[in-house]
Amino acid sequence: MTPNATAVSDASRAEVMASVDSTPAQSEFVIADISRDDAWLSMRLSEAPSLRDWA
Repeated sequence: MTPNATAVSDASRAEVMASVDSTPAQSEFVIADISRDDAWLSMRLSEAPSLRDWA
C-alpha cells in the first residue's frame, strides 16, 4: 500500500467560501477553499443542508 504523500497544509490560511451556482437545468451549492487548487465540492441545492439543520 502506498502511503499518502500529500503535503501538510496550514489550515489557518485557508479561505473557504460558499456559493449557489444556478443554471437553467438546476442550482448547485458549491463550497470551495480558494487558497488551494481543486479543493471544492458541490451538490444539488435541493439536497444541501440548511442552517436550521445545524441548529
